[in-house]
Amino acid sequence: MNATVERPVNSAPDESLVRIERRGPVVHLTLNRASKRNVLSAATIAALKAMLEQLALDREVRVVVLAAEGRAFSAGHDLTEMGPDAGTEDMRTLFTACSELMLTIRHLPQPVIARVQGAATAAGCQLVAMCDLAVASSDARFAVSGINLGLFCATPAVALSRNVLQKPAMEMLLTGDFIDAQSARERGLVNRVVPPELLDAEIEKLANAIAAKSAAAIAAGKRLFYEQQELSIEAAYAKAAEVMACNAVMDDARLGIARFTKRAD
Repeated sequence: MNATVERPVNSAPDESLVRIERRGPVVHLTLNRASKRNVLSAATIAALKAMLEQLALDREVRVVVLAAEGRAFSAGHDLTEMGPDAGTEDMRTLFTACSELMLTIRHLPQPVIARVQGAATAAGCQLVAMCDLAVASSDARFAVSGINLGLFCATPAVALSRNVLQKPAMEMLLTGDFIDAQSARERGLVNRVVPPELLDAEIEKLANAIAAKSAAAIAAGKRLFYEQQELSIEAAYAKAAEVMACNAVMDDARLGIARFTKRAD
């Protein structure tokens, strides 16, 4: 295993809210408010977004792991910021900032893996859904529970409905009930479920497997994967053919194809 080395960023992101560390080509971002169940306060959203924007420009970073300290992954929005003194414009600003964070994950050239332990609720569940991959501890639980407070989880619904089939997603949104890690895997919200003591090893194995691949091919492929989902099948194939044609003449692909054909001779 590579030694863990703390990797400083500029003074803007608050590392008391989100820690950042590099393990070779893999960077770990860790929500660091365990005592508050890692709620996504406005400050935490801003810090995480700023760190991701910096990592997007770092060619040495191949994979980003999004983790959390403590017993919960994230309890979602900080409800103290949504009290009776907050008006519609305040709420609009908060939810827009959170949506921009989610889109930053989507637009990041590197794959993002969620490392999920404990509960991921409301916007915390949304955060898991927006990551490209997710590995969960067997004790993890997931819910979009705003409806229990009289608040339909509209923004989490955007991410959830792009991971989970329509009726199971709607059931989660309408009931606010928790599902366990195995149910989350069966519904497509997470990729793998492992015992708590194996979670870090499974994350490391997956991250290193991806980090060993062509960064240019993965960045182009990630972008295409999400763009084509919004297109008609004809437009999707046209887009995919263009991306694949450009990818095929990149240096990494040229070398890979040459190595393969040489072995086949």
